[in-house]
Amino acid sequence: MKRRLFVTTALPYANGSFHIGHIMEYIQADIWVRFQRMRGHEVHFVCADDAHGAPIMLKAESEGITPDALVGRIAAERPRYLDGFHISFDNWHSTHSAENVELSQDIYRKLKSAGLIAEKTIEQFFDPVKGMFLPDRYIKGECPKCGAKDQYGDSCESCGAVYAPTELRNPYSTLSGATPVLRQSEHFFFRLSDPRCVEFLRQWTQDGKLQPEVANKTREWLEGDQGLGDWDISRDEPYFGIPIPDAPGKYFYVWLDAPVGYLASLKNHFAKGQAAALTTQDFDQFVSDPQVEQYHFIGKDIIYFHTLFWPAMLHFSGRKAPNNVFVHGFITVSGEKMSKSRGTGISPLRYLDIGMNPEWMRYYIAAKLNARVEDVDFNPDDFVARVNSDLVGKYVNIASRSASFLARFFDGELLDVRELPSWREFDEPGHSEEIARCLESREFGRALRMAMEFADRINQHFDAQKPWELAKDPASRARLHEVCSACIAGFHALTVWLKPILPMLAAQAETFLSCTQPLTWDDLGRPPRRIARYEHLMTRVDPKMLDALFEPPAPSAPAAPPAGAGKAGAAKSASNPAQATDTGSEGEGLIQIGDFAKVDLRIAKIVAAEAVEGSDKLLRLTLDCGEPQPRNVFAGIKSAYSPESLVGKSTVMVANLAPRKMKFGVSEGMVLAASFDDPSRGTGIFLLSPDYGAAPGMKVK
Repeated sequence: MKRRLFVTTALPYANGSFHIGHIMEYIQADIWVRFQRMRGHEVHFVCADDAHGAPIMLKAESEGITPDALVGRIAAERPRYLDGFHISFDNWHSTHSAENVELSQDIYRKLKSAGLIAEKTIEQFFDPVKGMFLPDRYIKGECPKCGAKDQYGDSCESCGAVYAPTELRNPYSTLSGATPVLRQSEHFFFRLSDPRCVEFLRQWTQDGKLQPEVANKTREWLEGDQGLGDWDISRDEPYFGIPIPDAPGKYFYVWLDAPVGYLASLKNHFAKGQAAALTTQDFDQFVSDPQVEQYHFIGKDIIYFHTLFWPAMLHFSGRKAPNNVFVHGFITVSGEKMSKSRGTGISPLRYLDIGMNPEWMRYYIAAKLNARVEDVDFNPDDFVARVNSDLVGKYVNIASRSASFLARFFDGELLDVRELPSWREFDEPGHSEEIARCLESREFGRALRMAMEFADRINQHFDAQKPWELAKDPASRARLHEVCSACIAGFHALTVWLKPILPMLAAQAETFLSCTQPLTWDDLGRPPRRIARYEHLMTRVDPKMLDALFEPPAPSAPAAPPAGAGKAGAAKSASNPAQATDTGSEGEGLIQIGDFAKVDLRIAKIVAAEAVEGSDKLLRLTLDCGEPQPRNVFAGIKSAYSPESLVGKSTVMVANLAPRKMKFGVSEGMVLAASFDDPSRGTGIFLLSPDYGAAPGMKVK
């Protein structure tokens, strides 16, 4: 029976590039989706950028761009990752879209009509300098339990205590450094504690569909001493998000509209299809069809939102709840959390850039995945051994060994193996059905173990029959033809089983097998009758590639950069205007850590900026660097920045540079920028900016 499937992965937050954890999740979902397509089912596989929230707003502000521009820049990176690892999404959209505004507001209105939206007055910290209420992550202070300094507003990293931000001692805003003040505000809450919600969620989470670990966790939340609490779904302006209807200055909390982005992307997908005359699918009819199955692939860190908030939102707004949520663990490297500083981080782009085959990674991750909520460990030695042994030594080896005999003696023609004794010697009835059950239930590791056991039997059969000996005796040609035909039939079956995991390798194998169309699962009953000329299908992993993948950042070298490359330095700092474009550091050799430690680098916020009368190069900057009094610094950046564009920006300054008296006044430091001097590109100056959350006075080290 043909199934209709709506499948998503978790929406990545649009303030940064993909990491290997994203790629692992997309590979898992993509394998499952490709398998369903091979079975002939209708699948709509979509995702979107999670584009709203305070972090995106503040990061964009720190870079001097709009949130839309930041989201657009991040979105432009996505195809390189997705295409690079052969992820077959049907549509990629954004939660910052007309479809998401419409759907989020509609769901909210229906929840409100159902009596599940309540208004409450809450008290929270407000940054009087920034002019905004502060999320917990932007508040720091001393732990109320152990007194540790610089702890976040929800928990202490030193003693592990959990508390409310209002309990912090000497709290401060990480955005401005100001002491936050308590203010009241009206907020909107989704009444998750309503008996109707609790009863529905008990039924939905405990009916046997969720993974046991996930069902047990939801039971803890539902039956705990505190029960389910109401969910704050609103935020006050300024905020980058979707306005709440009939509530000026109020916006949906990002976690309300983010999962609605699944529906928004699907709606956008159908609209594109209709515009191109590729489909007549109607979004509303599709999502309300009781036969449509909806599945979400997510990480274990967002179970709460996807198993409580999301199904309740859908159900009580008159929509279908998901059929299931498939949860996976994290990815580690050699048993440890990934760390760039320790050289144990995996950059997906570095993996691709150094020429590593993306299907090596797809296979390795699949071999590690199962239907449980377990972490996946990437072990470099195991990666090399498994890929080289399984894919090259077993699977590809079958085709390469058999093809030469078939081409030389039989012009590539194969026997129909279905009645041959050689085929029955290693073909086990029900093998394909069991592999299909494993792929359906996301037991990918078991499916691959079964496939490789089958490959072992084929290679053992080949070795036992010694076709190189049969080829010497003309009287044994019939037996040679039978043996090699059976081995290629086995390679064909393996190709079908592995195609969801290795789509590009399977496409090459289809050419070798003279397939007239892409293989489907039904082709398991139709073994090939002819092969084309064999072309090499896959190379082995060179262990040196793994060394390059985990290579730590190169130390500073005395060599000059290539022409046109940027040079980090005291760009146009008026503390030494003669060295405005180059500090002259190239060629001076390596330094010791003690030498670097002598330079006191601090985060500084530009609170005022103005042109310097009588100077073509200088701007006068007033800098808040976390001290009682601001500092005055002259910087030769007038050609690149207008004074008004700098106010409110944060940058990096040298705080322990001796004051320099100039004819315009005293310069009390140096701001840092990057620059290039290349006749082909002109002259560029780029002020250094820290990431969002960096506060004036923080040390850069």
